[in-house]
This record gives sequence, C-alpha cells and structure tokens, in this order.
Amino acid sequence: MAAIIHQKDKRSGITYAYESVSYWDKEKKQSRAKRKLIGRVDKVTGKIVPTDGRGHRRGQAKGNPDKLSTRRFYGATYLLDAIGKKIGLTEDLKVCFPDTYKQILSLAYYLVLEESAPLFRFEKWSLLHRHPHGENIPSQRSSELFASITEDAKEKFFLKQSQRRVENEYWAYDTTSISSYSETLTQVQYGYNKEHDPLAQINLAIVFGESSNLPFYYRKLSGNIPDGHTLTQLLRDLQQMGKPGVKLVMDRGFYSRANVNKLYREHQKFLLSVPMSRTFVRDALEPLYDTFRSFDHYDSTYELYCHTVSTTWEYEEYHPRKKETRTAKKRLYIHYYYNIERAAEEEKRFDKKLSELADEIQEGRRIARHEKLYTKYFTITQTPRRGIKIRLNEEVVTKAKRYFGFFTLISNEKKEAITALQVYRNKDVVEKAFGNLKERLNMRRMLVSSEQSLEGKLFVEFVALILLSYIKKQMQDHQLFKTYTLQTLLDQVDVIECFERPGHRLQVGEILEKQKKIYSDMGVEVPVQRV
Repeated sequence: MAAIIHQKDKRSGITYAYESVSYWDKEKKQSRAKRKLIGRVDKVTGKIVPTDGRGHRRGQAKGNPDKLSTRRFYGATYLLDAIGKKIGLTEDLKVCFPDTYKQILSLAYYLVLEESAPLFRFEKWSLLHRHPHGENIPSQRSSELFASITEDAKEKFFLKQSQRRVENEYWAYDTTSISSYSETLTQVQYGYNKEHDPLAQINLAIVFGESSNLPFYYRKLSGNIPDGHTLTQLLRDLQQMGKPGVKLVMDRGFYSRANVNKLYREHQKFLLSVPMSRTFVRDALEPLYDTFRSFDHYDSTYELYCHTVSTTWEYEEYHPRKKETRTAKKRLYIHYYYNIERAAEEEKRFDKKLSELADEIQEGRRIARHEKLYTKYFTITQTPRRGIKIRLNEEVVTKAKRYFGFFTLISNEKKEAITALQVYRNKDVVEKAFGNLKERLNMRRMLVSSEQSLEGKLFVEFVALILLSYIKKQMQDHQLFKTYTLQTLLDQVDVIECFERPGHRLQVGEILEKQKKIYSDMGVEVPVQRV
C-alpha cells in the first residue's frame, strides 16, 4: 500500500515528499516500509515539484544536459532588481514575506514594465523575461498569493520601510478614490469621487517621504469617509510604527480646527493648506494687506508675493473625565502668497458666474441650488409692469474679490515663506503617484470580488508604485523627461538580452552607451557582461 509523506529538512527549510510503500518482512515477521523521494513541496501552492532523486529539481541540476539553454530579455528586470536592492525594498520583502517575496516582486515588475496590462497576460511576459520567480504565475496561483499576504506581514513591511526614510523630512499624506464594480466588498461605498465616476468606491490613503519621493505606507478606507476624518487613525499608525512627532504636509481637505488641535496634542510638526475663508487667516492678513504687493515681498523664482506672519493658535483639548475643556496658546506661522495671474483668472471666473446667475434670474430659469447665491450677490425686484429688475450688491462683490489670488499655508515650525512653499509643492508627487497607481498600474477599476484578493492585489500594486516612484524621481533629477517618457526609458533597456546555459555563468548581451547612461542616471551599476 502506497502513501505520500511530507518531511521538512531542518537545515534547509525545504519540505520533501516521499512515496512510502508498505510490505511484509518475512524474516522479521513485521510490517515495513520503503520510501522513495519524489519531489519538493512548493510552499505557495502545496504541489509536489518532481526531483531527480537527489533533491534537485528535474532539469535544474548543475550540468544537467536536459536543461535547455535560454535567451530572454533582462535589461529592465535587472534595473528593477538593482533598484530594489539599493532602496532596501527586496530585503524588506524577503524578511516580511520569506516564502513569497519573489512572486510579489515578479508581479510588481510586470505591472511596472507592462503599462496597464491585465494579470492574465503575465504568462507571455514571463516566458520572455528573466525575473525573480523565474516561472509563470497562473491566475489561480496569483489569487492564492494575494490571499496569503497577511495584515501582520504588511505592518512589518511598512515599519521597515519607514525606518529607511530621513528622520527630518516631511511626510506627504493624501487620499484618492478607486472605483469598483464589486457589490460584495464591504468598504466599497458611494462617496465624493475625485474623478466623478458614477460607481461606488474605496478610498486609499498613502504616505510619501517628501524629499525621497518614495511611498512607505498605505491604508484602505471605506469609500464614504471624508479626508479630514482619516487623520486620527494615521496618527495612531505612526505611533505604532515608532514614528511619533514626524512632520506632515497635507492639503486643505485635511484642515479643521479639530485636526489642528490633534496635531498639536500629538506634538506633530505640520505644514497645512488652509482656505482663505477662515476668519483667523483673514484677520492676520489685514494689517499688511495694503503693502503686501511691494517689492520687498516679491519672489522672482516663483513670480509671486509672499509674507509670513507669526501668531498664535487657540488650542483646545477636552478632558472627558473632568468634563472640561482646557485652552492654551500655541505658536503658529501663517504663510501668505499672492499670484497676480491667479487673481485675474479667479476674477474672470467669478464675473462669468455672476453673469450666468443674472441671466438665470432675468430669463426666469432660476435653479434651486443657486438661490442662496441670487440672494447674496443681487437685489431682486419684480413688478407686473416692469418685470424683473436686478441690482448687483457691490459691497458684497468687492469683499469677495478682496482675497482673489491669495493662498495660505500654516505651520507650527518656523520656516521662510518660500521654503514652506517648496516643501508643500513637493507634495504634488503624491497626486502624480496616484495617477501612476490608477492609470499605469491598471487600478482605475478594481476587478476583484473578495476582501483577501483586494488586500493582496493592493499590496503588490503598492510595491510596484515604490519602484515607479524611484524611477520617476531619478528621471526628474537628471532631466530625462526631455528625452524619454517613462515607458520609452524602460523600453530602451528592456531589449537587452541575457543568455543562460546549464553549468555556465549568466551572459549579458550588448549594451549601448545610451543604455549605460540610463543605468548611471538611475544610480545603479551597468549589468556585467561575462564571456
């Protein structure tokens, strides 16, 4: 009688499968068993991979004449190998996902190199390219891989990645929406959609190193949660990662009095965009309003006027046990900026809107959602003889136009206005990364139906985003966008081939000077060509 027995080798960590056949030993008069090694057990699939009887996979023993020589594309996957090693991505994945990190990397490489390509085309790409896993990952196997990516392993990965970021750099934080056709995912909800898709969605929050331009943390959110409500959980996560008191840069969607109080309470340094409509912002501007557009406040690099005001924030903290609210004054810096072109554009749009509102009133086409605007900007009279007459409320209009062209940042860390602006504008790397995530990485629509598949796919996409972000940063630093698009740069090195023969070292094909320069600009060594 034959049975399959699994046995793990403690030295190598490899689990082997043996065929055990029972027989009767006539001399000893007892049942005995013979074992025959038939293969290794794949850690991901659980399937038995046949061996040659000595623990080697068939066709893979050194010098095995049955193994075929292969020629595959190597230049682009080598580049991603080198980047992963340089930024510690591969090392962190290996520690956190020891059994599957090669599959994760191979799928991430495919997503980076094959723009917007669906995963079912991975097999063709795998046959043509040398990549970490080295084998095809069928749809069933990729689904199993996604399901195997645990929350605990992800948290360890985020922690390791955060430890590689510069301590004194700002961390950019933002969210985006990802539409989904699924009706089974619990966090797919209708909410404010930045692309105005009519579908339900999930939200994704990402943290980037502002100067490194590399993402290291993300969190999936329910689709109906506004930006401002996500800050509390972010601060908790930063505490768990051992990163309290870091510097955050955020857009105005995260501004609220409650959020600013939280940032002060957690001793977070912050740089935050604030709407000009806030009373404390306008009050602090009034003393210097008339002289704001002076030569002393002009910056020729950004072609705008700027000024910083040192003031105080009226801090509040509620103590539930004592049922009392404590107040204190905290140091706050308000950075004001005025752009003439922006002011002209805003005034043009405003006057056009007033004209449209006036036409709606005059022609009897009033719209219910505009009623407050009609009342605010016009005095309307109507008589049976003269009909509808409207008069512009000049004082209200003048007050509205007073702050056109201004925008504001607040911070609890002393900085020059231009330095603060430079930090804030670097934040747009987050928005560009979201474009990469949804367009290039084919995430505009999430075509998954289970929570486990969604979590795993998001993580693999995130790994791809890290690689893409590094490449784009290097391209910007070395002005490569004047010569290449992201895809043409990758295509330029992708055509470099490698040749593998059993028992011989890997040989790399011819490399042109312009390809060598790309590797140099990417900050990695040129592949070694062995003879």
